[in-house]
Amino acid sequence: MVRAAVLPAVGSPLEITDIDLPEPGPGQVRVRLAAAGVCHSDLSLTNGTMRVPVPAVLGHEGAGTVVSVGEGVTSVAPGDEVVLNWAPSCGSCHPCSLGEVWLCVNALNGAASVYARTADGTELHPGLNVAAFAEETVVAENCLIPLPEGIPLTEAALLGCAVLTGYGAIHHSAKVRAGETVAVFGAGGVGLATLQSARIAGAAQIIAVDVSPEKEELARQAGATDFVVASETTAKDIRKLTGGQGTDVAVECVGRAVTIRTAWESTRRGGRTTVVGIGGKDQQVTFNALELFHWGRTLAGCVYGNSNPATDVPTLANHIREGRLDLDALVSERIALDGIPAAFDNMVKGKGGRALVVF
Repeated sequence: MVRAAVLPAVGSPLEITDIDLPEPGPGQVRVRLAAAGVCHSDLSLTNGTMRVPVPAVLGHEGAGTVVSVGEGVTSVAPGDEVVLNWAPSCGSCHPCSLGEVWLCVNALNGAASVYARTADGTELHPGLNVAAFAEETVVAENCLIPLPEGIPLTEAALLGCAVLTGYGAIHHSAKVRAGETVAVFGAGGVGLATLQSARIAGAAQIIAVDVSPEKEELARQAGATDFVVASETTAKDIRKLTGGQGTDVAVECVGRAVTIRTAWESTRRGGRTTVVGIGGKDQQVTFNALELFHWGRTLAGCVYGNSNPATDVPTLANHIREGRLDLDALVSERIALDGIPAAFDNMVKGKGGRALVVF
């Protein structure tokens, strides 16, 4: 039995309870969690914006140590430190055949499986495949990335989502070049990782935008050269800061229609906007045909940072070892399992960066 945060049904509060976690079967690995990040996607699963089978143990951003392995597992062994990969690619679907592993159509198949049970025998699903909101979890072998040497295990949890997403938004989707200007909308965990990644890319000016003035210090520590409190004049404010032109790139980390539209309007003619925020179906963004032609801007969605964790995690590890990427700066609070509901409330209120569950 291990302690876990269970979502009994969509719209219900999380229940911190004991679950019966079986030993790993063929192709499976049991991992003792060191830490798990509390991501906005987890909140989206609780309120139905994103849907997975329930009851489920949530949490998809985590790192830990291998406890035991099932038959046929060869890539990891007991004692190995690993990062959880919530969206493993199958390698055989059409997107995977094109090298677009972040769009794998089979990535979330594991979320429908039954991986554990509550004390009364109720079947539990593994959230987004990995069920990181628990002291231990059992996952498929391909849901693990070996942690490179020299990276602190606790903070490494952030590599599993926030950092891969932010880094990928800058380097894979927007393809920011040295000397370009960048605006980042939302200074939560993903936004802070995006700001750091823009600095790593050599952006000349990095403008952070958030509804909370209290986030300015966090944003500037992450690399922001300017900070704008979100308002009805945000696009104009950004153009003023960039000599009337607008930024070359905008990255939207919120997932709201008004923010997406504002990010697009904040870029120069020919600018590029990348959307990583996950919004609901009710968030409708509209453009007229003439402005699309006149401005020549591009608007792109971005899934998991358009990243390949197998190759990007070692790259990120090098940035960490060389001091260019600071994982600890993304964490605004360290909590226990029972602190997750309060962390959700803080996200709704726009407070802080990443909350990290430390086991």
